[in-house]
Amino acid sequence: MREQSIEIAQRSTLKPIHEITSALGLEEDEVEPWGRHSAKISLQVLKRLEDRPQGRLILVTAMTPTRFGEGKTLTTVGLGQALPRIGKKGAITLREPSVGPVFGVKGGGCGGGHAQVAPQEKINLHFNGDLHAITTAHNLMAALLDNHIYRGNELGIDVRQVLWPRAMDMNERALRQIVIGLGGLINGIPRESGFIMTSASEIMAILGLTSSRADFKRRLGEIVVALDGDQRLIKAAQLNAQGSMAAVLNDAVEPNLVQTLEHTPAFIHAGPFANIAHGTCSVLSNRMALRLADYVVTEAGFAADLGAEKFFNLVCRSSGLWPSAVVIVATCQALKHHGGIEASHIQQENTEALRKGFVNLQAHIRNIRKFGVPAVVGINRFPFDSDAEIATVEELCQEIGASCQPHEAFMKGGEGAEALARKAVEAADAAGAPQPRFTYELSDDPKEKIRKVATEIYGADGVVFDPAAEKSLKAFWEAGYGELPVCMAKTQSSISDNPAALGAPRGWKLRVNEVRLSAGAGFLVVVCGNMMLLPGLPKAPSAMRIDVDGAGKISGLF
Repeated sequence: MREQSIEIAQRSTLKPIHEITSALGLEEDEVEPWGRHSAKISLQVLKRLEDRPQGRLILVTAMTPTRFGEGKTLTTVGLGQALPRIGKKGAITLREPSVGPVFGVKGGGCGGGHAQVAPQEKINLHFNGDLHAITTAHNLMAALLDNHIYRGNELGIDVRQVLWPRAMDMNERALRQIVIGLGGLINGIPRESGFIMTSASEIMAILGLTSSRADFKRRLGEIVVALDGDQRLIKAAQLNAQGSMAAVLNDAVEPNLVQTLEHTPAFIHAGPFANIAHGTCSVLSNRMALRLADYVVTEAGFAADLGAEKFFNLVCRSSGLWPSAVVIVATCQALKHHGGIEASHIQQENTEALRKGFVNLQAHIRNIRKFGVPAVVGINRFPFDSDAEIATVEELCQEIGASCQPHEAFMKGGEGAEALARKAVEAADAAGAPQPRFTYELSDDPKEKIRKVATEIYGADGVVFDPAAEKSLKAFWEAGYGELPVCMAKTQSSISDNPAALGAPRGWKLRVNEVRLSAGAGFLVVVCGNMMLLPGLPKAPSAMRIDVDGAGKISGLF
């Protein structure tokens, strides 16, 4: 399928970016081209269009995936391409790919087959400088922090409790834990440190949630970077770091615009991790798209227990946006996986296993309904799926009153997703004015917020807090951060906190190992298990198949 995607992309002809921006309704002085097929869009668009009615937002999420992924980006792009085919003005919004996963296990993040965003080589590598700017701003903060300690440490920072690591946009396990400042006094104060992935930086999460340049700079100043000897929180603003960081990020705060293979406008901006952060594109890009299009299709990372839950409880609560409909991506292979079928047999017809694994999809449908938003199951159909399997999924969805529609966006692009687009638009139109429902109230005790997510979304019987987590929650409450929402960090391979638990597990308790403060982003990160903030490369990384020829043509990025 990767080879098909490459061939399809290489055969496609893209329009000059000014044709895309003009058709979308952008004015010339609001567009800064970055090459022939990409542009930065000025935040002034939001001011000009503030009185224009907003379009309807359609959120794409998924059932718990297999290690292959179930095609959320593919479905998002396919829906975006189908919208003009059914007479609707549409746009899509996506996260930016991180270079580390592109060179690691995942490969490119632009969709696949006939449902891709382009130009892939630009989007997957150095996309308009955003990831580099975030990396630089993050490491600028680290440099200012260590320089402050070296120059006398006026704030009394405890070097054993520096919370701000370095960042890089590359999978490099050897740098997860390091010692810095070696080689004598001239090289600084020796202490332990480490690197995280740029996508895991709190700056990336802030970029995803910010509402303006002023809000962006304020949030940067709120980042807690260390503790002093009396356990008081030290913020970036106390080091006067927020201004220079905001300057480095001055272009990165503006959304990027590209196109799909069928020329649907695609905003691609921000790329926060979907486990330790919220895993969606920027609020700015969604707001911009909703003023320019009648329907906007956006995507949340991982399955609905992570991506969609955070979209509602974090992003929507912070931004005031609310989806009019949700598309839950399902595949026959994922249903059979949750029915206990091994990967080596997953392409073989097995309706019995599919029925058994349906409990996982049913749990995600039930959770979306709790937010009061209509859900449509979008079956991403693979060539090896049998008619009997597709019919079984449709039958099971009908039994629980869930709307369901297969699509073939990979093979047919927008044409293959027209029926799904019609159902999603019908659901969005019928939803009426949004009536937001959240899993918890901000006034709830933090432990109660965690308990509600665990029991109501994951199906746990309760929560067990490790002593370190209890201590952190108490400290954050006393510091005035008790009313922040919670950002749950757990495995994406199961609705539970056990990656090996398939289906919809019952009779278990969520274990909270650690709680971290992301004061600039505006949430508490609740860590359930070991969260990897800097992945390593696999035995055969994607980087080994990426190449460039003598004419400068890049290959293997899919």
